[in-house]
Amino acid sequence: MIKNKNIVLGVCGGISAYKSASILSALKKRGANVFVIMTKNACKFISPLTFSTLSKNNVVVDLFDEENTYDIKHIRLASIADAILIAPATANIIGKVANGIGDDALSSTVLACKSKVIFAPAMNVNMFHNKIVQDNISKLKNYGYKFINPEVGELACGVVDEGKLAGTKDIVDFLDEELV
Repeated sequence: MIKNKNIVLGVCGGISAYKSASILSALKKRGANVFVIMTKNACKFISPLTFSTLSKNNVVVDLFDEENTYDIKHIRLASIADAILIAPATANIIGKVANGIGDDALSSTVLACKSKVIFAPAMNVNMFHNKIVQDNISKLKNYGYKFINPEVGELACGVVDEGKLAGTKDIVDFLDEELV
């Protein structure tokens, strides 16, 4: 159950990043405390201001925030998270985590987290079905990470195929069931 849980929402750089605002709103409506970490590429698609306004929390973008050097944000967020939801999850973040690379705020937080981590991939169908990406997904599943499969729909490239971010309700319902 999501109510009164601390959810870290990871937002990666892809056209579906704007849908993360709806996911955040749905989590808040179900009573979750939401903390957002955005990759630098996500900020090219949607502003951190949107997420800070909706979550009522500061958004983490940079691993090294010079204003508060005493606050190691990725460690603090990893320790308070009941779950990390990465939506949209790009091939980049999936590959980083699968190979233990923590070179930004989101990947470092995931690697420091002992709670559930759920990926909701969204990308071009060819990227999603790439053997390397599929191997990384399998590797993460073997480690206990969860995945919400993308939907079939019109992708940013104009192709209708698998790779579209799962619907907000499906994502939030999945997370709700995981946190029972």
